[in-house]
Amino acid sequence: MPELPEVEVTRRGVDPHLTGRVVTDVIVRREGLRWPFPADLRALLRGKMVLSTGRRGKYLLLNFAQGTVLIHLGMSGHLRILPRATPAAKHDHIDFVIGDQCLRMTDPRRFGAVLWHALDDGDIEHHPLLIGLGVEPLEDGFNAECLFEQTRMRNAPIKQVLLAGDIVVGVGNIYASESLFKARINPKTQAKRISLARYALLVSAIRETLAAAIEQGGRTLKDFVSVNGQSGYFQQNYFVYNRAGEACRICQRPIRQIRQGQRSSFYCVFCQK
Repeated sequence: MPELPEVEVTRRGVDPHLTGRVVTDVIVRREGLRWPFPADLRALLRGKMVLSTGRRGKYLLLNFAQGTVLIHLGMSGHLRILPRATPAAKHDHIDFVIGDQCLRMTDPRRFGAVLWHALDDGDIEHHPLLIGLGVEPLEDGFNAECLFEQTRMRNAPIKQVLLAGDIVVGVGNIYASESLFKARINPKTQAKRISLARYALLVSAIRETLAAAIEQGGRTLKDFVSVNGQSGYFQQNYFVYNRAGEACRICQRPIRQIRQGQRSSFYCVFCQK
């Protein structure tokens, strides 16, 4: 599914079209996606200004004075800014109309979500879908000490610990594999056996990998497109992900593929210890 870089690229794409603008209508074409759309979403948002956009993990946030819209892109969803009069296609499920434009959500597999968190329900961080999330990997709270201290009792492999999202959020399957390669850490290594010094390397690798993916437009799905309709191209720079049997870019030995927690992991057994 779209990972943190794709969501951040989308947020940056839609922000100039939304922040400081008033929602003039909400057009809903089905009852919901993964969960039902809020029944009163149109009444809640019409005439209300988008104060800012944000992101928490893989959730895009549209902040209003009265609360926050949470958007998750699911397996195949994407958002686009379009002229308001653009005809809706089969999988175009909801429009947030902003004057003569609209923010349109398209989701062929319908695993995405559009939810509402009212200000009266407390801080957005207390929403049930967000409250258990770890620190953001691109913010100051994410550091080697954080990873080291919170993994002393973790017997699970480091790859699965990263994917769990309760220590650090948004480091999905592809970027975890790439980051572990850059840090020269085997994805099967027990999290509790990794030293503080090696966690420092991993933190740096995660930050660099995610930042590069955001800079390059993000890409983890063949059908992901950013807000302007352009596909990202980070997949062209993979070191290990989806390269099983191909030569390691460092040592030229073949990349291996294993299954960890029902997900594929790719690594170089010679470069990653």
